[in-house]
Amino acid sequence: MSTVSLTLIGKPGCHLCDDAREVIRSVIDDLPADGPEVAVDEQDILQDAELHEKYVEEIPVVLVEGRVHTYWRVDPVRLRTALLEAR
Repeated sequence: MSTVSLTLIGKPGCHLCDDAREVIRSVIDDLPADGPEVAVDEQDILQDAELHEKYVEEIPVVLVEGRVHTYWRVDPVRLRTALLEAR
């Protein structure tokens, strides 16, 4: 089984970040048994000046395998497809 990296970039108190986190959890929970393992990393733009400068107007930002997948709203079907294709 392969591992796919997913990074959620956001900040505390961000309701869209909370929504994105829930969609991500739901999508990962619903992946098929033979699907990829997903390693989720959360990064706070308030703790990283470079991320803050780059993404402050776009959070939440979701990276799949280090590439921007989406920002603001996470579409569960699109995310599921990206995770399955990334393996």
